[in-house]
Amino acid sequence: MGALRNMCNSTRDFFLKLPLLNQARELHWRVVESNKLLESVQANIERLADKSDSHVALTDKLLNIMADEYVSKYLHENPKYSEPGRLNRYERQVFSQAGEDGIIDEIFTRVGTTNQFFVEFGVGNGLENNTTCLLTKGWRGYWIEARDEWVRHIERDFRDLLDTKQLVVQQAFITAENIESLFEAANVPNEFDLLSIDVDGNDYWVWKAIASYNPRVVVVEYNALFGPDVRWAMRYNPAAIWNRTSYHGASLKSLEALGEEKGYRLVGCSFAGVNAFFVRHDLVGDTFCAPFTAENHYEPARYHLVRTVGHPRGFGDFVRP
Repeated sequence: MGALRNMCNSTRDFFLKLPLLNQARELHWRVVESNKLLESVQANIERLADKSDSHVALTDKLLNIMADEYVSKYLHENPKYSEPGRLNRYERQVFSQAGEDGIIDEIFTRVGTTNQFFVEFGVGNGLENNTTCLLTKGWRGYWIEARDEWVRHIERDFRDLLDTKQLVVQQAFITAENIESLFEAANVPNEFDLLSIDVDGNDYWVWKAIASYNPRVVVVEYNALFGPDVRWAMRYNPAAIWNRTSYHGASLKSLEALGEEKGYRLVGCSFAGVNAFFVRHDLVGDTFCAPFTAENHYEPARYHLVRTVGHPRGFGDFVRP
């Protein structure tokens, strides 16, 4: 009996040592462990899915806190921005992408207003641009937007202002060739207070083409990829549509030069590195920070500061009691 048992054990050991059998056994346990891991991952995914909304909300809050701390440290506590004439410490967001609403308000505090008329093109749905806040202060204006969907949003949300002609909106694809004819058709005054340009492409060329109109203040988006000493503008293409890359617009230095050619001084840029602000030379005086150069006023791209602070934006009928 003992000899038979030894023979059986030897046979078993022989088969267990076979390479293919060992590989099969190892594969089996790997499959078992993999299944356990997959079950664990699936359970975690289900738990996260149940809490995803709260996690997203918490992440957004933390990002906003971090952005506020960044602005406090690198803007409000930075001696550079305390220099006389600098605009950045006045930044405030109402409907603008970042702090442009506050800068525009401060510029007109310094230079005053005349007809309180604005023109802005590339306005999106009207809830994130540079002139919506001015509508709440009684300004009148003209918006141009290429996308039909966004124009319909404007016609819905701004219906009361459109009905009273405080606001006029036009759907059109803007080019250097048609911009002045659009102004003429809308009866834009030859001199008005504010022009805001944001077409994500031919901004430089469209501003250059505006020769018969003399806005007192101009806001134009610049391409912060290029430093303050670089002259660069995308080659003019009347059919250009932004491809969501860095290939768009013009450098701040090129816009500075164009502004000088047209009689404007560069007086500041948004801290987020998105918009540049120009004031007509006869209005500048000594109330802004010289020299009026890209080297003095350039801000790098800080697109993480382009955010909506507070509730999602909306617009409707309102009064000013």
